[in-house]
Amino acid sequence: MNITDIIKMRKSVRSFSGTPLNAQQIALINQAIADSKSPFGGDYIIKLASVEAELSFKPSTYGVITNAKDFLLMGVGDTEHSALSAGYAMEQVVLKATEMGLGTCWIAATFKKSIFERVAAFPDATPLKIISPIGESAQKRSFMEKFTRFAVGANNRKPFDKLFFAGNFTTSLSPDNQFGQPLEMMRLAPSSTNSQPWRALVVDNRVDFYYKSRGMVSVLDMGIGLCHFNLAAQAVGLNGKFAPISDPIEAPDKWVYLTSFTLQ
Repeated sequence: MNITDIIKMRKSVRSFSGTPLNAQQIALINQAIADSKSPFGGDYIIKLASVEAELSFKPSTYGVITNAKDFLLMGVGDTEHSALSAGYAMEQVVLKATEMGLGTCWIAATFKKSIFERVAAFPDATPLKIISPIGESAQKRSFMEKFTRFAVGANNRKPFDKLFFAGNFTTSLSPDNQFGQPLEMMRLAPSSTNSQPWRALVVDNRVDFYYKSRGMVSVLDMGIGLCHFNLAAQAVGLNGKFAPISDPIEAPDKWVYLTSFTLQ
C-alpha cells in the first residue's frame, strides 16, 4: 500500500470495539514512534499506553470517544518548533496505525489529563497536550460519532483551488503542477475542527507555506499537513528541504508565513 492510499484511508474514529492492542500491534506502533522524526526541531515526547479510562468520555468539540483501551499520548514543549514537530512526528505514527487497519482521533487539550497521567508521566518541559485513542474500530459508528462528524464538517474540506496558489495569491494552482499531488495529500490531513489552516504559494521549484492562526493548535495542524505533503512528495520523487526564506511574499487575510520547501 502506498502513502497516498494510506492518507486517503485515514479517518478520525471515535467508536472502538473495546479490544486491546495485541503484542504484535504494540510492537509495531512502538517501532513507529521510535522511527518518527521531524526536520523542525523542538521538544516533544510520544508514548503508547493502555489506559483504564471510563468506557466513554467526551473531550469538548471532539464528540464522545467510546470503548478505547489504548492511547497515543504526546507531550509538547512550549515553542512553535515543538508544536510543528509534534504534529509532524505523531502523524507518522497515525499513518502507520492506519496502514495496520487501526483507528485514531487527534484530541488536543480538551481532555481530563489526570486519567492519562496516572499511566504515563511527562516532564514539566514537555507536558501532556495531545492524545489519540488507537485501536480496532467498532463495526458501526455510534449515532454521536455520526453527529459529531456532521457538526465539525469532517467530510467538507475546502477545495484545492482555495488553498493553493501559483506565483501570487490571486492565481489558483493547477492540480497538474508538479507539487499538485503532495498538496492534495496535505488538503486531506486532519486538523482541529477541520479548520484546514494551511495555505501554500508555489514559486518555481519552491513551495511557501502559510497558515491562518488560531494559536498554537494551528501550528500543530501545520505539522500534520506538512507531514502528509513531504511523505507524498518523496513518493513521487520530489526531494527537497524545509527552511524559511528571508523575503516571503506578503499574504492576505493575516495569513502567517511559516516555512518553505525547496527542491534540492
